[in-house]
Amino acid sequence: MRGFSKAIITGNLTRDPELRSTPNGASVCSFTVAVNRVYRDSSGSQQEDVSFIDCSAWGKLGEMISQYAKKGTGVLVSGRLDQRSWEDKEGNKRSRVEIVAEDFNFVSGNERGGNGGSRAESGASDAPEAIPDDIPDEPIDLSDIPF
Repeated sequence: MRGFSKAIITGNLTRDPELRSTPNGASVCSFTVAVNRVYRDSSGSQQEDVSFIDCSAWGKLGEMISQYAKKGTGVLVSGRLDQRSWEDKEGNKRSRVEIVAEDFNFVSGNERGGNGGSRAESGASDAPEAIPDDIPDEPIDLSDIPF
């Protein structure tokens, strides 16, 4: 059986993205996304939990993220899970799971960054697309949909 790995998260960047280059010249951007979860505990009290998810993006996608995203930017990241293992300076084995971004979207809803609903993909242009201003505010009549 062949495995499948896909992760989709939405949250806010915890710091400015960091763009680096590998020795062979490939660009890689590292960033962390804070994902909030609200739930009710056994007593019915509302609780909030935050997870910090490490992410990376390679090539043009990473360069675009580094150029347009900043700390606090709302994002939606879609990609595959990747586990890296290494030995630290003391010889201890370490490992980490991160999302390797395949798709990246800016999500509106904060004042610090993001470009409401714009999208950046591996093959996308160098600037995020703008949302059209001519979208009607009236509700959609579902009877007009042909299926």
